[in-house]
Amino acid sequence: MSAPTDPHSTIPDRLANAGGLKKGVARELSRDTGLHEADIYGVGSFYHLLARPEKRVRVCGGLSCQLAGSREILSACQAAGLPTEEISCLAACDRAPAVLRDRRTLPMVTIQDAERSGGKVEDLCSNGSESVWCGTIGPQEADAETLCLNLSAEPDWSGSAFNAASTMEPSALFDLIEESGLQGRGGAGFPAHIKWRAVADQAEQERYIVLNADEGEPGTFKDREILLRRPDLVLEGLAIAAAATGSSEIYLYLRGEFEVPGGVLAEAIQATTEAGRFPGITFHMHAGQGAYICGEETAMLEALEGKRGMPRLKPPFPVEIGLWNKPTLIHNVETIACIPGIVLQGGTWFKDLGRTEAGSKLYCVSGHVQNPGTYELPLGVSLDELVEAAGGYVGTLKAFSPGGASSGFLPASERGRALDFKGLGAIGSMLGSAGVVVLNDTINMRWAAEEQLRFFEEESCGQCAPCRIGTHYLHAAVKGGEEKSLGLTHVADVAWQMNEGSICGLGQAAALPLTSALKYFPEDFA
Repeated sequence: MSAPTDPHSTIPDRLANAGGLKKGVARELSRDTGLHEADIYGVGSFYHLLARPEKRVRVCGGLSCQLAGSREILSACQAAGLPTEEISCLAACDRAPAVLRDRRTLPMVTIQDAERSGGKVEDLCSNGSESVWCGTIGPQEADAETLCLNLSAEPDWSGSAFNAASTMEPSALFDLIEESGLQGRGGAGFPAHIKWRAVADQAEQERYIVLNADEGEPGTFKDREILLRRPDLVLEGLAIAAAATGSSEIYLYLRGEFEVPGGVLAEAIQATTEAGRFPGITFHMHAGQGAYICGEETAMLEALEGKRGMPRLKPPFPVEIGLWNKPTLIHNVETIACIPGIVLQGGTWFKDLGRTEAGSKLYCVSGHVQNPGTYELPLGVSLDELVEAAGGYVGTLKAFSPGGASSGFLPASERGRALDFKGLGAIGSMLGSAGVVVLNDTINMRWAAEEQLRFFEEESCGQCAPCRIGTHYLHAAVKGGEEKSLGLTHVADVAWQMNEGSICGLGQAAALPLTSALKYFPEDFA
């Protein structure tokens, strides 16, 4: 697909301004831009929020929302005459069940809310709770000195961390980040300092910084809270990264459902720019249009360039060939928000905040717990410690996902294991984005696995055959569909092919909910 005349414009943004891929929009845009109508339609039809603009009410089908009754809400909305469909996780697991009205996420929607709407989308609300979007973050005030992010604190716009970093040689700052032991908080746990050095060492002088705020992993909502409560940490961390790596352009990619967090961040960017806090650095906001796969860093770059969000083959990696084929440093929201604290307090300070690995960590917990929410705790706490902070279990623990849908399920016997990168990796799971979903003994794990597999089948971009075919096969097999005659006998083979042959982490991890449930809960598949 040919590049737009303005490299900073994207087709998805233009389609969003038109309200989505309505009849005739692709043809009009083709006349305006000179791009082929088929190319424009191909991009628009890839993204959920653009492809079906008539579906103005979308009910979250994530596991935590289903536990809270989202299917009943879906039926109630349909019965009320609202143009409704089910959607993947809305990053509101702590305030379930959630509903997306146009681009506004409504938390804790009830059947009565749907009935009161009278079939009018504009009148669908959630008893005013949409105006107070922040969720539970736990009693952190007394422990502020042991926290890196401290979501309870007021934003600090002094710029002290940026000023301090500006007096350091880049190599010294990279050494400080290495000393801190900071690992990527988006899922992979990759050492942050390696990325920074790699971008800074490139011969190409035009470089970019990209913030990955496409928080779509089911069970995860920590980045939402950071954006709402501490936009200062996000912008200052990005500015420090830009200055240290020789960049001047920063792109912030937020999932399309983050209307409220996006508004908070946009206001913060405007205020920061007007105050001249980070001279020579420009921030660009970009709203995603509904595609879980765009949480994968190279798929996100494709989306930023106005294309279908499909992962690129690696190598080359984004630090070499990234946005518009330039060296690009990409970080998750939580990762970049840790940078100001490390600069001001030191690498050893951050490292010592952890228990088994470096730093404090934001854990999201939802499902069968008393107080679902975001809790900043030492990296390496156990499930029991996390749930104790969240007020305790509801019922008797049966299983839990330690890192979102991609981490699979673990049995109650693993409740004392450290929730960290190495400990969970050792048993074939992962910390991922630390989206912990707790399930009690009322849950049938075949059902839970089926729902997670449905998510992966729907969200596969379809680029590579192992993922496209494998997600369909596994979902159909577990629900007793067209592959029923084969049963579950070929699950291990299909999972192996997906892990070995898929381009990105979606296909590599998509079988975990089923393989782990079969391993630990065979009685539920009898």
